[in-house]
Amino acid sequence: MSSSLNNFVTPENFGHDFLHIKPETIYKQCSEDFKDLITSQQFKELIQTFNKNVKSYHFLQTTSIGGLNQYLWLDTRKKKYICVAFDSSNTIHRLLLKPYLTYPKSDQRYTKKFYNMPINAEWFVFWGGKNEFLNYHYAYESQRYAYDLVIMKDNQTYEDNHARNENYFAFNQEVVAPDSGTVVKVMNHVPDNIPGEMNEQAPAGNHVILKHLNNEYSLLAHFKQHSITVKKGDQVKQGQVLGLCGNSGNSSEPHIHFQVMNSPNLKKCKSRCIRFSNGVEPIQGDLVREGPLFYNTAITRSRSSDKLESAELIVLLGEALITIPRFIFSLFKTF
Repeated sequence: MSSSLNNFVTPENFGHDFLHIKPETIYKQCSEDFKDLITSQQFKELIQTFNKNVKSYHFLQTTSIGGLNQYLWLDTRKKKYICVAFDSSNTIHRLLLKPYLTYPKSDQRYTKKFYNMPINAEWFVFWGGKNEFLNYHYAYESQRYAYDLVIMKDNQTYEDNHARNENYFAFNQEVVAPDSGTVVKVMNHVPDNIPGEMNEQAPAGNHVILKHLNNEYSLLAHFKQHSITVKKGDQVKQGQVLGLCGNSGNSSEPHIHFQVMNSPNLKKCKSRCIRFSNGVEPIQGDLVREGPLFYNTAITRSRSSDKLESAELIVLLGEALITIPRFIFSLFKTF
């Protein structure tokens, strides 16, 4: 039975109701921040345009982060994707309407080596996974399977004043080598941003690139200025401290960007799906640790419970993209 009978949309029936009930019903259930940025009429037009040629939507998965539960829906032709996030009172805080984009061939290209996360404590996967809703990087081949890691406490990445890097739990935390290798590039002089501001001129900010066996390269990005302790040509061991987490480059708040690629050229490289030594393939919303020491045996790929979060508001009429603001400075741009 559709929840629309009570003029109220539930997460479980959202795919059906989005296609069949009046857009105004859904709009009434959206957060006030959202209503301040898009009118009911604009919302109606976007939904009507997006629903053209759609027969039905089917549920894919649910994720949760920051007090929100998010639901992903795909139309039967696998052309259109809906992502909607509800809070505990079923207020809608996020709605994404996008063309369904996948890269099935590259999704199966895994690293030959096994790696650990570049951390020595418990961190939170903010971006990571094989679609744009789980991983902002997915649209870009050079960083498609990258991870952005933060430290989260009580659904927040900071305490007190969010305009100070020192108030972010990730800032000044150690970043370690994900596997043994040779340092092939270091940048260490880029100033840290004020949270919310970004340096697009130096996207990776302060960073280290390591060369591993099988011509695989790892990138660790957004170090704190002058905190990197290795230099080009150094041999490093897995777990060795490379520097401290910062907020340099095209970064909106302190975090670690980690990826493995087939070349040290950040513009021309191809990102690879990372095989982790603990056998788990983390996605957004997972808590991760460094992992056990490297071992060169086959692994069983699995996924822990899916979780996700909300982001900024963007309205792009061309592809019917709506995002509702909630998580401060959340959309880490490329790198």
